Amino acid sequence: GTEHAELYGIEAERAALRGPGRRRAARRALLRSLGPGSPLLPVAVRTLIGCALAGYLCAALGVGRPYWAIVTAASLYQANITLTWNRTLQRTLGNLLGVLVFAAVLPLSRTTPLALVLCCLFFGFAAEALITRNYWLGSVAVTPMALLVLEFGAPHPAGELIGDRVLDTVLGALAGFLAAALVTNRRAAGRVERALHATAKARTEAERAAGQPPAERARARRALTASLVELREAADTAAGEWWQRALPEQEVLAAEQAGHRTLTATAQRLGPAARAPETRRGTTVPAPSIGAE
Repeated sequence: GTEHAELYGIEAERAALRGPGRRRAARRALLRSLGPGSPLLPVAVRTLIGCALAGYLCAALGVGRPYWAIVTAASLYQANITLTWNRTLQRTLGNLLGVLVFAAVLPLSRTTPLALVLCCLFFGFAAEALITRNYWLGSVAVTPMALLVLEFGAPHPAGELIGDRVLDTVLGALAGFLAAALVTNRRAAGRVERALHATAKARTEAERAAGQPPAERARARRALTASLVELREAADTAAGEWWQRALPEQEVLAAEQAGHRTLTATAQRLGPAARAPETRRGTTVPAPSIGAE
């Protein structure tokens, strides 16, 4: 049925993303994203302004380590302002809790050099294990590790370290998010419109390639896969930006469904190399019958 066709097309899209040429295509996409007119260019401008503002603000206030504020500001920026706000809350909460953890373990770390090394190893391991799964918990582990590393050079007054870390975190988060709010990304909606047009064009070309040799059909299928990925990324980014005109959500959904059905048909015509998606362990969704060529 229609749902099976869409699921089959989604699996075909994911399989193509794991192809050997994906890294090369990703590098080319990164270079294009930094060029003039790119919808991602405002994110780079936000980063530049936010980091500069955080550094100058801390330097003007005489905070001991302004580079901590710069790192905090740089770590906030995501694809859109909604995700940036979420990261701001997570980073601030994680750093402030991490300062409390540092204050608790500092007496233990100063008992022997071995205790200091073990504490750093523990928090380093915790940061690596948590940062990709839960960012704010990872920040709780990163903060005491960063502060304890300073102890290898010479002991520092605990109050000075804690005060500098708190001020740098708060000032960096405020400056970083302020830059994200002031620099709008009105190009995000235009990116969605271009992605819709590219997806429709790629789908038409994939349907026209049905009677072509397998190499031509595979090329059209890869182009359709890339256009669907770009459409989803563009829609997700635009949905989280403020000061945007209404997004064509129904049009995006219809384009994705139609594209996945076309991927299903091309996967069938290319033969058994494209596998149907798994729905339960040990079972697969049967591919829809689309007729002979």
